[in-house]
Amino acid sequence: MQAASVDDYRELARRRLPRFLFEYIDGGSYGEVTLARNRADLADIALRQRVLRDVSQIDLSTRILGQDFAMPVGLAPIGLAGMNARRGECQAVRAAEKAGIPFTLSTVSACPLGEVAAAATRSFWFQLYMIRDRDFMRDLLAQAAQMGCPTLVFTVDMPVPGSRYRDYRSGLAGAPGLAGGLRRFAQALTRPRWAWDVGLWGRPHALGNVAPVLGPNTGLEDFFAWMRGNFEPKVGWDDIGWIRSQWPGSIMIKGILDPEDAVLASQAGADAIVVSNHGGRQLDGALSTARALPPIVEAVAGSMPILADGGVRSGLDVVRMLALGAQGVLLGRAWAYALAAGGEAAISHMLDLVRAEMQVAMALTGTTRLADIGEDIIDRLA
Repeated sequence: MQAASVDDYRELARRRLPRFLFEYIDGGSYGEVTLARNRADLADIALRQRVLRDVSQIDLSTRILGQDFAMPVGLAPIGLAGMNARRGECQAVRAAEKAGIPFTLSTVSACPLGEVAAAATRSFWFQLYMIRDRDFMRDLLAQAAQMGCPTLVFTVDMPVPGSRYRDYRSGLAGAPGLAGGLRRFAQALTRPRWAWDVGLWGRPHALGNVAPVLGPNTGLEDFFAWMRGNFEPKVGWDDIGWIRSQWPGSIMIKGILDPEDAVLASQAGADAIVVSNHGGRQLDGALSTARALPPIVEAVAGSMPILADGGVRSGLDVVRMLALGAQGVLLGRAWAYALAAGGEAAISHMLDLVRAEMQVAMALTGTTRLADIGEDIIDRLA
């Protein structure tokens, strides 16, 4: 099957991954209302088609936090991504480099910072949660700085993990010990290609960045137990100052969904924010990113770059987010599906599709530069 869209890659990922991993990528929290809203509200944005304009030269290049990129798209942090393909984060960072866009390594990646840095030839971003063990955070921040990461993507919308029913049904969460392991093993046997390439030859499966604190208990149930016990619910805006004292680069706060929080982020010293509802994986029933973005843009009033994620499956969706006021868009599930479907080559192809779709959308709305994309190309927001 030749993938012609992100949805095609989703179907390939469904066929190739064990159920517990596909559901982890694909699912949201509770009834998945916000997950559905993210896509539906983007699709409701109608664009004004314009004609008889010179659109022979389309420029997608942009500059974010002092770095130049080929287009206003980045790869968002994805937990456990290295379980979707052999040493998956290393494949993803190479694809991002080839496309000239930023890659963000998750705290809970399979490949540790050092391994990803060795696979890369340019700097990448690093994502971090607020964790109770400050010594652990300090060490991770020092490692990321030593590896040359210029931007810290600090995720703030997960003081406690949301309940994701699909993970319980699939056996990824809530099925501890031998029973859970056997259940996942049985699912892996139904995907022999994955079992051979990733399950066997993709080792170690130790979640490299948190392996030092997990110790010998490196099973998936140990990882989820660690998350539940070590994410910090007491985090406040004052903690941004502590992060700043430990981090020499830029700080991008991810997980902003309310205008008041956007203002507080600016006052706390953030260099940029990501408007995000965690892909519908945290508070079910929350606003979609498309609906949350415009009032946040108005509240911040150009004081810092604003990126967005949530529901983006095409270059057309990227243009819609830019029209709503974002300066950049992070792709999450889109690259996770492609990675599972065909590794680095598939991510590169997916990004080529997004680039081509952006160029067509810009041409048909009469825009040739990112600076031309704004509310005036939107016909209505349903």
